[in-house]
Amino acid sequence: MITLKSKRELDLIRGASRIVAAVLKMLRENCLPGVKTIDLDRLAEAEAKRLGGKPAFKGYRGFPGSICASINEEVVHGIPCARKLKEGDILGIDFGVLHNGYYGDAAITVPIGEIPEAISQLLKVAEESLYKGIEQMVAGNHLADVSGAIQRHAEGHGFSVVREFGGHGIGRKLHEEPMVFNYVTQGRGIKLKPGLVLAIEPMVNLGTDQVRVLSDGWTVVTMDHGASAHFEHTVAITDNGPEILTFDDRG
Repeated sequence: MITLKSKRELDLIRGASRIVAAVLKMLRENCLPGVKTIDLDRLAEAEAKRLGGKPAFKGYRGFPGSICASINEEVVHGIPCARKLKEGDILGIDFGVLHNGYYGDAAITVPIGEIPEAISQLLKVAEESLYKGIEQMVAGNHLADVSGAIQRHAEGHGFSVVREFGGHGIGRKLHEEPMVFNYVTQGRGIKLKPGLVLAIEPMVNLGTDQVRVLSDGWTVVTMDHGASAHFEHTVAITDNGPEILTFDDRG
C-alpha cells in the first residue's frame, strides 16, 4: 500500500535524512587510499548514534554492516571488510538511518584519488541521472516520468542502468511501495501526489546492465566486471515541487 505522508511525518523523515546527509559528508572526507571499508562502517555507526540515529541497515534481513560499501564492479550491497581502498578505486556508500520512528536513505559514489576519465564520466552521468529523475517528481507527473528521465540520460551517454534493483518508497519502513525502476516499464505507473516520499537511486554501469550476486548472498557485481556507480536521495513531493530531504545544505 502506498501512503502519503503528513506534514508531521515529513518533518520526522527530514530529521532522519539530515543525519544521513551529515554521515555521508563525513564519510566522503575519510575516503582515502589505505582506509579499510570496515573502518568507514564504524565511523558511520558512531556518528549516526552521536546524532541520535540508529543505522538502518545493520541487521536488516541479516545484513552485517551499517553501510553498504561497494568497490569498482560492485554495484550495491557490498559488505564492509578489511579491504583497503587504493588510488583509482571508486567506492559506493549506501547509508540509512532510523530516527524517531522514520527512515532516511541516500548513497554516493566517491573517487579514491585520481580515477580514469571514463570512470569519472560514469560518476558524473550517474549523479546527473539521479537529478534528472528528481526533476520529474512533481505533482501530476507519473512514476514512469521519473524512470524515463533516469534511463534516457544514462543510456544517452552510452552507459547502462541496472534493472534488478531500484528505488522505493520510504517512511515508517525502510522499503515501502512503490518500487521505482530506473528504466521504463509498461504503463505510466502511479500519479505523483504531494506527500509521497521516494528514495530515488539509479545504479549505472560502464558496460553491461547484467549483474549477479556473490556467494556472500549480498554483494551485487557486474557480469563483465566493469565499474558501477550508485547515487541516491530521499525526496518528498510537495506542492512546490520536489524537496531533497537528504541534501547536505552545509556544503
